[in-house]
Amino acid sequence: MFDVSFSEILVIAIVALVVIGPERLPKVARMLGLLAGRMQRYVSTVKADIDRELRMDELRKLEGEAKQTMASVESQVNAEASKTEHSIKAVADQTSDTVKT
Repeated sequence: MFDVSFSEILVIAIVALVVIGPERLPKVARMLGLLAGRMQRYVSTVKADIDRELRMDELRKLEGEAKQTMASVESQVNAEASKTEHSIKAVADQTSDTVKT
């Protein structure tokens, strides 16, 4: 995230020691550590939420594609069933006409 070298950290620590003082520095460092931990947990939670939303979007797209495919297959099956039904009726009509004569 940040590119901070050891020398820069050392300069920050010396400035903090001078500004804050040696008696309050451990408390401030502890508080900064706690805040950094909270920030990392918050960032990881946000990343997880974003990842979850992206997966949900992908699943919704897959669901839509599956519904389209199912509708297409259903219409094809209905068309074939209708053709078969008409063929069966035609054969039945021919058979009944042949039986009557």
